[in-house]
Amino acid sequence: MNVFELSFKALMCGDINEKIERVDQIQLLKNTQGLNFQASYPIQPVEFPGRPSKPNLVRFQSIPQRNKTDLGMIKTIHAICHIEFNAINLALDAIYRFREMPDQFYQDWIQVAFEESKHFQLLNNHLIELGYQYGDFDAHNGLWKMTHETDYDVLARMALVPRVLEARGLDATPKIQKRFKDAHFDKMVSLLDIIFNDEIGHVKIGNFWFHYLCKARQIDPIEAFDGFIKKHIGEQLRGPFNLEARKLANFNQDELNYLEAL
Repeated sequence: MNVFELSFKALMCGDINEKIERVDQIQLLKNTQGLNFQASYPIQPVEFPGRPSKPNLVRFQSIPQRNKTDLGMIKTIHAICHIEFNAINLALDAIYRFREMPDQFYQDWIQVAFEESKHFQLLNNHLIELGYQYGDFDAHNGLWKMTHETDYDVLARMALVPRVLEARGLDATPKIQKRFKDAHFDKMVSLLDIIFNDEIGHVKIGNFWFHYLCKARQIDPIEAFDGFIKKHIGEQLRGPFNLEARKLANFNQDELNYLEAL
């Protein structure tokens, strides 16, 4: 079956349960070697991927700072849940959009989409246990905004989405876990352990393909990364950085030195 058509339909699906089912189907077909990675399918910009009508999307600056009350912690869970939902779409878009890559590229991002879907379900189920659900609070669109802005080049996408936006999750998770532990949201600590370990793998995948493309194009990885940061972010990356987690995700020493020098 045409992996690009299946991924596009999953990407544009706005119903959460149907999107999850479509991702599960793609994962199953990957595991049974039922996907055609050489098929043709039209490529188009996707400014707005499929998503439910809720949550309301607002500017990041419009979201009040979440405090350490129970409701504040629940809003934090919702924010992480929203990130995981968006991450399903960004993985699907990477599969759909970038052609003439090795089959392993698509297999890797199918695995990422499947794992992000599982993360979303874990978090949304926990919200339901707490009396809430995904969509109950406002959210922002920063993760998809960067995905859309890098749709012109697979190298830009690999540089900035897994290696910057997802890697920030590696930096932030230990502190967020401490907040949940201090607030006696112990289940979130264990859920974030699962997500954290998977996200190391996702960033590692981004690192692999970023370096693969730099080598194929005969360009310096540090210069390329710095150029994309200046073009799309326009400011230095903000630390502190979880260097140990980034090492596990295969950031090399030159890249860690680059980050520490910022």
